[in-house]
Amino acid sequence: MLLAAFGSLALLIAAFAFQALGYAPCKLCLWQRWPHGAAIALGGAVLILGPMLLLGVLGALSMLITAGIGAYHSGVERGYWEGPSSCTGSGDALQGLSGADLLSTDAPNTIVMCDEVAWAFAGLSMASWNMVFSLVLMSLWIAALRKSQ
Repeated sequence: MLLAAFGSLALLIAAFAFQALGYAPCKLCLWQRWPHGAAIALGGAVLILGPMLLLGVLGALSMLITAGIGAYHSGVERGYWEGPSSCTGSGDALQGLSGADLLSTDAPNTIVMCDEVAWAFAGLSMASWNMVFSLVLMSLWIAALRKSQ
């Protein structure tokens, strides 16, 4: 369980390193980070309380959730389905805005699009790699559960 939690820590460190290198995260990228944070917290609970069935189940579930978000994000990037309107699309939603809304400086000046691949390796985007590594970490949580029973 601790190895799986450490894997989530390593993935979050890598995500922040990419961010420091100038690859700003989109909305879906940020969503993928939360379950890793939960897995790290569960690893801390394992350190304090020892391996427990509930902690292992929650750890595996958190990895399944982030893998699912990664799969969804990968599909958005590949154009298989639409993503959230706040970070995807061609700008067609601007037609309903007034001139004052369009000229407002209150809006964020940089929106990172969820349907654009910022970085890829071996044909897989960061979202796809998160999905792959999260499934591996989920299998570690499950293996730890089986071993502790």
